[in-house]
Amino acid sequence: MTDRAKSQKSRPSAKHNVAANRTILRVQQHLHKRQQLEVQRNQRRLFQEANRLKRLPQYLFTILDDLKAQAKARGIDVIDLGMGNPDLPSPVPVVEELCRQAKKLENHGYSRPDGQAERQLREAIAQWYHRKFHVQLDPKAEVLPLIGSKEGISHLSLAFLNHDDIALVPNPSYPVHFNGVIMAGGILYSIPINAEHGWLPNLKGINREVLKMAKMMFISYPHNPTSAIADIKFFEDVVEWAKSHRIMLVHDFAYSDIVFDGYNAPSVMQVNGARDIGVEFHTLSKSYNMAGWRLGFAVGNQDVLASLSKTKSYIDFGLFRAVQWAAIKALTGPQDHVTQTVEIYRKRRDMFVEGLNKIGWHVPLPKATFYIWAKIPLKFSALTALEFATLLMQEAGVVCSPGTGFGEYGEGYVRFALVAPEPRLKEAVTRIRKVLQMVS
Repeated sequence: MTDRAKSQKSRPSAKHNVAANRTILRVQQHLHKRQQLEVQRNQRRLFQEANRLKRLPQYLFTILDDLKAQAKARGIDVIDLGMGNPDLPSPVPVVEELCRQAKKLENHGYSRPDGQAERQLREAIAQWYHRKFHVQLDPKAEVLPLIGSKEGISHLSLAFLNHDDIALVPNPSYPVHFNGVIMAGGILYSIPINAEHGWLPNLKGINREVLKMAKMMFISYPHNPTSAIADIKFFEDVVEWAKSHRIMLVHDFAYSDIVFDGYNAPSVMQVNGARDIGVEFHTLSKSYNMAGWRLGFAVGNQDVLASLSKTKSYIDFGLFRAVQWAAIKALTGPQDHVTQTVEIYRKRRDMFVEGLNKIGWHVPLPKATFYIWAKIPLKFSALTALEFATLLMQEAGVVCSPGTGFGEYGEGYVRFALVAPEPRLKEAVTRIRKVLQMVS
């Protein structure tokens, strides 16, 4: 067979392109119909939601769950790379400690700040910070356990934002950074971030009038969804900037351990003066594969943490003590499990990125997180991120997150979470290749 014949054979036919266009049209019609049904359902409601709740977009993963259910109903084998839900097991010693502590009657009552488990958990968190970042924290005043970092971040906005206070949020970002602001009734001011500037916010570009009303700013590096990283110089600059404008600095540090190729993620608490204006949130969900356990913590400015603790005292009764004892085991025990987890994600990253590049979808190799932030291929650039993600779902059974789920400036991108074993990731690449070949 000649080279020309081979080329013609590999090129999609006109008939194939017509079928592809019909598929894309069907996807667009499906999403439009779904939006109309949602509007109709809202109009039929006897009791209308609060206006602040109406300002929120439908939660990204609710949309994905609906699409997954539809795909499974059609008999499609779904490979779910949408939500960053770790598929790896929690450490065995930690699970064993949970089981042991759950059998003790004294652990079944309400959690209290001055309880033995509560005190020891705060001390374990402080020790973990000192060992990992050489940061000395006061366990009683500068450490606050949370029912997951998402809960704490959301309630921080509730604790501090008035209706005329602005929160500065890079866009795209993890949804709770901006959703929490809206739920609290504050004013959301989005700071566009992009690949050209390393997905870092341009602090000098923020309007002076905005800065006068700004009360807090959210950052998160390693970054979800883009996997971008920051060095200590960036944190030094942003701390100095925040202090000069009297703005609370909030750093979401969920992926501090999920780093590759010799990169070590710095803590903002390593910067002199950071505790004067800053707090940092962490979670055991990613480092220790304890996502469903719902345990996180915040460290930093003691006045900010005191107000957050006060807010939480009206809303929850703290963490199940058995989970707290298990978390102590995770933080103070051998860290081999974390190292093994990171190595698994590194192998998945290398395989998945290499696979996408081979099929013509060129994506960068991230140095942190377990996400692949991929620009939609040029031939599909007429589609929105949600339409393209729906196309992959319906035609390949591969679930990814549309970039717009993380803010309007995520348009043009999708995010893959590497939360499936390598054979499934290889299968995902194979299926994605068939979709990419649909359009010449």
